[in-house]
Amino acid sequence: MSEAAQVEATEEDLFCIGCGAKIQTDDPKGVGYTPQSALKKGLESGELYCQRCFRLRHYNEIQPVSLTDDDFRRLLSQIRDANALIVYVVDIFDFNGSMIPGLHRFVGDNPVLLVGNKEDILPRSLKRSKLTDWLRQQANLNGLRPLATTLLSAKKGSDVDDLLALIDKYRGDRDVYVVGVTNVGKSTLINRILKQNTGVADLITTSRFPGTTLDKIEIPLGEDHVLVDTPGIIHPEQMAHFLSPEALKFVAPQKEIKPRGYQLQDGQTIFLGAVARFDLVKTVGGNKTAGVTAYFENNLPLHRTKLENAENFYENHAGELLTPPTKEELADLPALARHEFKTDTKSDVVIEGLGWVTVPANATVVGWAPKGVNVLLRRAMI
Repeated sequence: MSEAAQVEATEEDLFCIGCGAKIQTDDPKGVGYTPQSALKKGLESGELYCQRCFRLRHYNEIQPVSLTDDDFRRLLSQIRDANALIVYVVDIFDFNGSMIPGLHRFVGDNPVLLVGNKEDILPRSLKRSKLTDWLRQQANLNGLRPLATTLLSAKKGSDVDDLLALIDKYRGDRDVYVVGVTNVGKSTLINRILKQNTGVADLITTSRFPGTTLDKIEIPLGEDHVLVDTPGIIHPEQMAHFLSPEALKFVAPQKEIKPRGYQLQDGQTIFLGAVARFDLVKTVGGNKTAGVTAYFENNLPLHRTKLENAENFYENHAGELLTPPTKEELADLPALARHEFKTDTKSDVVIEGLGWVTVPANATVVGWAPKGVNVLLRRAMI
């Protein structure tokens, strides 16, 4: 039997000696992942770690890990039964796409701190106080009543100290659990906390949630309590699940977005690459025009055309003039689904994981996105 076959044959019975997760070599974002080369070395040395524990042990670096729905339910039961302060991290640019459905029902009596990450992505002209109020109101609409709401940029390290001060203020005699969906920057935030707490990295431990194969990372908080980093929860309606890594460069902002304004006439369309579309169907009033503002990654190409020609325009240009995705990748993109709304106040038409278009009151509008990606109407953020 070849070495590769031996590794494959024994993989079912292998577990990480750091966190206890079952070793697997197929899903780099899954629990227990280790590359084949590292698996071979681990078997030879007798010290077999998953990639997450290996990088934590040798580089003091935490890597994100994703959860399935079943894993998520088991994790929530652990958090509900714990005496914990919940630090709930959301992506402020993709707030709706980073909400955990029903979280308020599962945390029980445990208090929640709401953290809006990636504030550096939003226009600097937006006042922090207004954004904080908006974030709190949106959380309330989703049934969540956080003790406090704070904004930060884990990538830049700004305002992480404010979060640590809030944790210290509210945790009392509790452990702290950090939760969030994938792609919100939760692991980046944890790594920032590690860097800002000199000496803590050497005391980090890994273990399993009782009764599960889920690994958790514990960072000491004082003598008797810990901050627990939990795996990222997969949100199936995120745009990221439908696009290639190359296409994601055009839809996932890495720096401050620049608003793009349009004066649209009734019956005009804006294509957002080939991944989405916005239609202004009708406005109320004599002008039959409306000023709209698009908030998307700066490199995402936007193309305006007439609504009556939109179907043919997409069919003829998707994957070429309209990108991303490329012509080759289009086959893997679900067909665009139609979502119609009527606004009674200034509102955002949100395409989860992509961005939004701000529209005035008294308009009939349509948002299109790949089937499975959520499109919704909310009170305008800006």
